[in-house]
Amino acid sequence: MAGNIVHFEINAKDANRAKRFYTSLFGWKYKDSEVPGIEYYVIDGANPGGAINPMQQDPGPVVYFDTDDIDASIAKVRDLGGKSENQNDPSVTMETEQQTARA
Repeated sequence: MAGNIVHFEINAKDANRAKRFYTSLFGWKYKDSEVPGIEYYVIDGANPGGAINPMQQDPGPVVYFDTDDIDASIAKVRDLGGKSENQNDPSVTMETEQQTARA
C-alpha cells in the first residue's frame, strides 16, 4: 500500500557499536547479509524489515516507502521540493533544516 514503510536502514560507521546499542534497547538480533564484500546486517524479525548499514557515510536512518507508481511519486516529491540524484534513480530525497529522509 502506498505510503507504508517497507524497510529501514540505520547508517552507522561502527556497526558493532550500533548492534550492541539496539540489542540493548530493543532486543534486536542480526543476520549477516551474506553478500560477498558487503557489510550489512539485517535485523532478524523486525517489522517492517530493517538493517544496520555501515557502508554509508551519512549517519542516521534511511526509510523506504511503498508506492503504487514510482514515477508519479518521484514527480510529486519534486513538486514538493524534494530531489533525486538522477532521472533513473528511484530513490528520492526530501531535505529540511533538521532532517533528511530517503524514500
